[in-house]
Amino acid sequence: MEDFLKTLPQHTCSWSKGTVTFYKYQGFWNIQDFLEGEIIAQQSFKAQPNDIFLCSCPKTGTTWLKALAFAIVTREKFNESTSPLLTTMPHECIPFLEKDLKQIEDNHKNSSFPLVATHLSYTSLPESVISSDCKIVYIYRNIKDVINSNHHFIPAALNIPMEDVSFKETFDEFCQGISWYGPYWDHILGYWKASQERPGRILFLKYEDMKKDPKSNVKKLAEFIGYPFSVEEENAGVVDNIIKLCSFDKLRNLEVNKTGMHRPEDFPIENRLYFRKAEDGDWENYFTDEMKRNIDNLVDQKLSGTDLVLK
Repeated sequence: MEDFLKTLPQHTCSWSKGTVTFYKYQGFWNIQDFLEGEIIAQQSFKAQPNDIFLCSCPKTGTTWLKALAFAIVTREKFNESTSPLLTTMPHECIPFLEKDLKQIEDNHKNSSFPLVATHLSYTSLPESVISSDCKIVYIYRNIKDVINSNHHFIPAALNIPMEDVSFKETFDEFCQGISWYGPYWDHILGYWKASQERPGRILFLKYEDMKKDPKSNVKKLAEFIGYPFSVEEENAGVVDNIIKLCSFDKLRNLEVNKTGMHRPEDFPIENRLYFRKAEDGDWENYFTDEMKRNIDNLVDQKLSGTDLVLK
């Protein structure tokens, strides 16, 4: 693996003081730890027909999607007062393809738990996933807020003081396609093109739309993944309870998400960093008018001919 990585294009982020190096593999950038997991998954993972993949680029609503999907799938076993989400961070509730192959294999053998999460681009998914009829849920978000969220999350996760991080440098690199699992537009386009080729297999959810109308989107999600709500459940307030349980304010204020650590054994990140603001439009506090024009023009160019709205 070490020898192979040396053959790949590399980029050391200017703002990281040499601590963050991205490697370009199959058209997308990644850090070494997750790239190694990606390659191993591509070589060995065997998808099962009932697998449900929750796919996203980082910082696009992943934590919320995981919480909602977990609550939907496990609602017959747990309710809003007994859910593991109350004591376990959402990322710990669903195995991650690039890191948790053993857990996913155990789920295949020993349980009916179908959820698997990944940040991989569509073209980087293991062949067994692409060739199967697995359901795929893909969440995406306004590109400006994604840039802003990356700017705050990655340095904090690496214990780099924010005063040492230039937003302009983050922005410029993002516009060059250099970001965690980026280029962001290519990541989205891969899943969008696949959804056009195989309708009904991939559900696109937009973060901003989910915030505006969570109930209809949660019902749509449940229906798509094969766990629809019955009329009796809707009348009993089950949908509303799941939305409340998975809300940003509820999750952020849980003790586990205020003090816990995610993957303390190998890639430790404080849980609180996954719950910063979840606000639409926070980018306006950081973008200059020129940045706004540049990113809008880039999005127009990259997503021309699609019905996707990232602005």
